[in-house]
Amino acid sequence: MNSELFRLTRRGHEQLIRLLLQQGKCPEEGWSESTVELFLNELAVMDSNNFLGNCGVGEREGQVASGLVARRHYRLIHGIGRSGDIAAVQPKAAGSSLLNKITNSVVLDVLRFTGVRSVSSCFVLPMATGMSLTLCFLTLRHRRPGARYILWPRIDQKSCFKSMLTAGFEPVVIENVLEGDELRTNLEEVERKIEELGAENILCVHSTTSCFAPRVPDRLEELAVLCAKHDIPHIVNNAYGMQSSKCMHLIQQGARVGRIDAFVQSLDKNFMVPVGGAIIAGFDENFIKDISRMYPGRASASPSLDVLITLLTLGANGYKKLLAERKEMYGHLAQELSALAERHGERLLHTPHNPISLAMSLTCLQTHSTAAVTQLSSMLFTRQVSGARVIPLGLEQTVSGHTFRGFMSHTDAYPCPYLNAASAIGITRDDITLCIKRLDKCLKSLSKEAPAEKSESGSPAEDVDDQTVP
Repeated sequence: MNSELFRLTRRGHEQLIRLLLQQGKCPEEGWSESTVELFLNELAVMDSNNFLGNCGVGEREGQVASGLVARRHYRLIHGIGRSGDIAAVQPKAAGSSLLNKITNSVVLDVLRFTGVRSVSSCFVLPMATGMSLTLCFLTLRHRRPGARYILWPRIDQKSCFKSMLTAGFEPVVIENVLEGDELRTNLEEVERKIEELGAENILCVHSTTSCFAPRVPDRLEELAVLCAKHDIPHIVNNAYGMQSSKCMHLIQQGARVGRIDAFVQSLDKNFMVPVGGAIIAGFDENFIKDISRMYPGRASASPSLDVLITLLTLGANGYKKLLAERKEMYGHLAQELSALAERHGERLLHTPHNPISLAMSLTCLQTHSTAAVTQLSSMLFTRQVSGARVIPLGLEQTVSGHTFRGFMSHTDAYPCPYLNAASAIGITRDDITLCIKRLDKCLKSLSKEAPAEKSESGSPAEDVDDQTVP
């Protein structure tokens, strides 16, 4: 009787696992934690370090000194891939290899139902967005050995810029054009640079979707057409764009009408998991495989494990619900920020092409006191408002030898200082209410010429090198 009960209680869990293995898609409904843990334990016992009576005599046999560490990783110790290919199967780590393949398959399904329907291949990489972009550029080097330049519509975020330098290429910065309040792609300058430098000398165009307002996503369709016309590869930085149907639509349309070779997105920003992983995806399976083969050695399975656990727990419906809530909160944040701006003689900048980030002018604050703009940043920081970015006028920043004027504003001279806020996945109505309340108090305090406040670290509200959604 006990054995029959045991068999019956396992059957429901096993049916869910069997369906996942057969279809390789994100389950519609999320799994219980017990089902997820059963699945991970079943994978772990397939790795040689967990075999009963295993005798390991090699230099990498999955020995772990701490039981706490072993449990943290569900005893999946071997990592993913082999020395020559991060996507290869490791014979003595069948469970970890299966985990890797299932994760890539589930993530591919998510990319499709979030808007990029024609994506053909992807893989999870245990590196954040910047280094993942570098790997794409290094892979292109073998296809275009004579190329030296990367055309890059300007976005003031250091890791994007350094990803190109680390790969050994020379970024050609394409300044944005101001259209109303929005900063948009200068297509004429892109085409002029192609003619000037020669298409054969250009490794790729490196464009961006998700970004801080008033910059908006690049004109991906037009850039994709230019790339197809001149036979130039196109790499898209889609850092936190998976949570936006508009960003994903731009990628889908760009691939449909022109050329997009790969697009890269962060795991932590899109799936609410710890920092340290990214997804590289594209429309040519052979090119994506070439990128995976470029990664030297095996890799940590932690990012794959984190995102798989998250997606199995949420299910497709749970993830879609989070995306819908994020979009709803964007409208609420815009409404509240606009009302706040009006009360203080400011305005919400008109940036309809940016589906995640918003910006509020600080013109009156600047007129009242130049120092008050930067002071606002410190005041928000001490009041635990994280992610808000205060952008003063006239900042200069030198990054690896290149000096950016008006740094953080994506242009040499934006017309006014401003404050950024964003509606990212996981944001709640309470977050918005508290943020608006504390921002209101800070602005009132500054308008009365309150004594200058400084954070303990003396730093602004957000590190200018942080690409995390504000």
